[in-house]
Amino acid sequence: LLQASGGGLVQPGGSLRLSCAASGLNLDYYAIGWFRQAPGKEREGVSCIISSDDNTYYADSLKGRFTISRDNAKNTVYLQMNSLKPEDTAVYYCATGAPVPVDTIVVCSLGYGMDYWGKGTLVTVSS
Repeated sequence: LLQASGGGLVQPGGSLRLSCAASGLNLDYYAIGWFRQAPGKEREGVSCIISSDDNTYYADSLKGRFTISRDNAKNTVYLQMNSLKPEDTAVYYCATGAPVPVDTIVVCSLGYGMDYWGKGTLVTVSS
């Protein structure tokens, strides 16, 4: 249902764009977002598209560096990550399934209600 790609090794200060291709689900009706889990840490919400008109949510610590976007024709969501830091190193997951509108804290921060999760893609920020 969800296929994430685009992870890799990048130097601090660099950029990566993650992609999440969705199939079998009309994303106009569901929130879709990115989450990450660093080694030894709990999963955290990164960013979500929370409505059919592309309202978005970002974790406060990531605002200004990460941008989420959607290509409706391709049913694909992207996460553009700029000015990457070593602490951004994590496995990044895309998830969907919570019908819009959503409680951004419950859904986009904690992931509750996101019924479908893709396999993660590893992002490593290191020199």
